[in-house]
Amino acid sequence: MISLDDVKNVHFVGIGGISMSGLAQILLQSGYSVTGSDINDSNIISKLRRNGATVFIPHDTKNVENAELVVYTAAVKQDNCEIIRAKELRIPIIDRAEFLGMIMKNYKYGVAIAGCHGKTTTTSMVSIIFKNAELDPTLLIGGEISAIDGNVRVGKSEYFVTEACEYTESFLKFYPFIAAILNVEKDHLDYFRDLDHIISAFDKFAKLVPKDGSLIVCSDNEHALNISKRVNCKVITYGIKSKADFSAKNIKYNNLGHPTFEVILRDKKFGTFSLSIPGEHNVLNALASIAIAHNAGISIDNIKKSLKEFKGTDRRFDIKGTRNNITVVDDYAHHPTEIKATLNAAKQFPHQKIWCIFQPHTYTRTRTLFDEFSEAFYDADSVIITDIYAAREKDTGLVYPSELVDSINKYSANAVYKNDFKNIANIIATEAKPGDLVFTMGAGDVFKLGPMILDKIKE
Repeated sequence: MISLDDVKNVHFVGIGGISMSGLAQILLQSGYSVTGSDINDSNIISKLRRNGATVFIPHDTKNVENAELVVYTAAVKQDNCEIIRAKELRIPIIDRAEFLGMIMKNYKYGVAIAGCHGKTTTTSMVSIIFKNAELDPTLLIGGEISAIDGNVRVGKSEYFVTEACEYTESFLKFYPFIAAILNVEKDHLDYFRDLDHIISAFDKFAKLVPKDGSLIVCSDNEHALNISKRVNCKVITYGIKSKADFSAKNIKYNNLGHPTFEVILRDKKFGTFSLSIPGEHNVLNALASIAIAHNAGISIDNIKKSLKEFKGTDRRFDIKGTRNNITVVDDYAHHPTEIKATLNAAKQFPHQKIWCIFQPHTYTRTRTLFDEFSEAFYDADSVIITDIYAAREKDTGLVYPSELVDSINKYSANAVYKNDFKNIANIIATEAKPGDLVFTMGAGDVFKLGPMILDKIKE
């Protein structure tokens, strides 16, 4: 197997992705020569160029000519011209997850945070806590945070903190000393056969933790808790609704929906914590972070200060602006559980009416979780469903957004279908009233709609 000690020039196919760009940044700061390619330019690519990477738009066979190792993202297929050319030149080729694992293996304390929801926020919380505790960690986050001016930080200690994505079982290529499983649910059913297949993947992930390592799990999630009973390492549980090592009690919200809560550690008061982001789901994310940090020997005062300091991650209840007292919020939620959690958090936020503009992400997810999506928008007053964002898929007529609208209306009678962003921006600008809260929601390009709405309201 190839080692990073054997190469100096690494090429990334699909370098503009959030994780790929982070890995490229780690190499740049470690003295490697980095090249990459992608379909379109972006702010992320501009930043990589400023930091010394050579990035080509678009893909081309000549881009890999000088590479000693080629890393590709899961979105890139084997018929990509650069992959084909690298094989012809007998350049070693590995996927993003294997490469991340290769880097992680060099750290004694790998912290890998897994789960179907909450990974980015929890990883961000842990990252800020570890950084503020002066542990000098290397960090790789699936979203950008202001505390590190992006999604990656290269430290000099033996701590490496990263998200661990379950899609295509990529997290099985990691080397966690500390692992967290936030939740286990049905998702990514374009890859997984069923829920049992997903549970099996998380089972294998949990068993990667060595005997002297630790597994942190949410006891409120039945599947995560059951997995923790089958490992051979220290287990730490957290939860709100069930018995756990770390539990949250007396949750109260301020006028922005930000929670303050008591944390109980094994029947004794551990401390009172306050967050600067809304929602009960973020109390759970904070509990996971508290458990991880306490396990690493970090002081309570440092944890409290860091969690209060954390203002959220890009595209997670991300307030884009306010015009005429109409507030526009962007959120990455693309799974029914995430939608429910975000809209529930919105109820604690000052508002008159909640609008939710949702862009379904992939035909497979929309079809396989169709019933769950149908019931997910109850806490919104008005729902606009856009065209489905295809991502890695092609439209084969599996499901149509109009069908989802019809099904949502059986439960909450508040949804319409609109396929044009300009039209949607006009609708909001015309119909939204002062005090309303408007969400753009989904994992595709719906984030582009927020600025359009704000500009249209301003007009």
